[in-house]
Amino acid sequence: MSPRSFFGVEDFVDDDNSRPYTYQKGKKSKNPNKHISFKQRTVAYMEPFTLDVFISKRFVSASLTHRVTSKQVAVAGTNSKDIKAVLRSRSDIPACIAIGRILAERAMEADVYTASYTPRDRDKFEGKIRAVVQSLIDNGIDLKVYLD
Repeated sequence: MSPRSFFGVEDFVDDDNSRPYTYQKGKKSKNPNKHISFKQRTVAYMEPFTLDVFISKRFVSASLTHRVTSKQVAVAGTNSKDIKAVLRSRSDIPACIAIGRILAERAMEADVYTASYTPRDRDKFEGKIRAVVQSLIDNGIDLKVYLD
């Protein structure tokens, strides 16, 4: 019983077409001394800020985090008092756009103008997540989106 999924599991067949096996893209190497490429070693320093978006049924929150130090540089969420009072709903697309705009303002106050975003495995890059990302881009944050 091998896992079947669209997200990261691919089926392959051996050379003699006898025995299929599965390969997961996110699998870690068993060899800790394996060669690590230059890009893998330096990407945290070349693109130090990452965007993290969390959307639930009740609220939306987003933050910009420094990869190396794990410090949150800018945070915005619809659960905070000042934003909660202004919005009609805390989890619809206008709320996501407002969160993106507020996060962009707070990031610029902290002198952060570029960031990268990689969606989680379970997240699709559409709808509310896309609204937050597009709002950040429209408000002056240069955001690189990495879709696998």
